[in-house]
Amino acid sequence: MHKTLQTTLIACLLTATQWASAQAVEVTGAWARATVQGQKASGAFMQLTAPQGARLVAVSSPVAGVAEVHEMKLEGDVMKMRAVAGGLELPAGKTVALSPGGFHVMLMDLKVPLQKDTTIPMTLV
Repeated sequence: MHKTLQTTLIACLLTATQWASAQAVEVTGAWARATVQGQKASGAFMQLTAPQGARLVAVSSPVAGVAEVHEMKLEGDVMKMRAVAGGLELPAGKTVALSPGGFHVMLMDLKVPLQKDTTIPMTLV
């Protein structure tokens, strides 16, 4: 397997707010793609399940200068990636997959290389 395809585990803290009270959103299968020396961006992937409707509106990690929820989408013959405006909808009781080629967390301006079999902190709001 190529080094860039090896995975790095991520630790996630997810806080979802509905009105003024917090609710638990389950995060499973979290991982981030390992990087090679000098690489400044990578993707993080996971499954999110909200017992009540919620929206993922922000992401941060101390290992990245910028962290955003992105979507890969085929437009005509061109695959395009862009930040998700307004946050990612998490329908009640439905698992939303953040996976390669679809919705994902984009970690940019990496401060350290992401190494295989390590854990990085990440906060999802």
